[in-house]
Amino acid sequence: MMAAKLDYHWHLRKVMADRGMFSTTELLPPLKERGITLSTSQVYRLVVERPERLSLKILMALLDILDCTMDDLIEPIATAGAAKKPKKAASGTGTTISEGVGDLRPRRARISGVDR
Repeated sequence: MMAAKLDYHWHLRKVMADRGMFSTTELLPPLKERGITLSTSQVYRLVVERPERLSLKILMALLDILDCTMDDLIEPIATAGAAKKPKKAASGTGTTISEGVGDLRPRRARISGVDR
């Protein structure tokens, strides 16, 4: 049984638009009122990109500013996990051209003694 890989969609831009906020800089004053100081580029990245790490204080401030719930901002999704192929032995036995490197294997080196 393969477990589903968890992922999420970030809907901050959509929620802001639903509230009539169409500029990322409109978040700066309400965040500052709540004691959170971010640069304009940080706010832009927060709105436009999907954050990988997010402070809970910033998340709570966004929920308060936009008067929404966490479900409005973050939509969890399950993506199908890619089935991994079983590893083959290094000798190349049992591989076909579509698997591995096929005919592109290097020739075995022959090492001979060095004349001194």
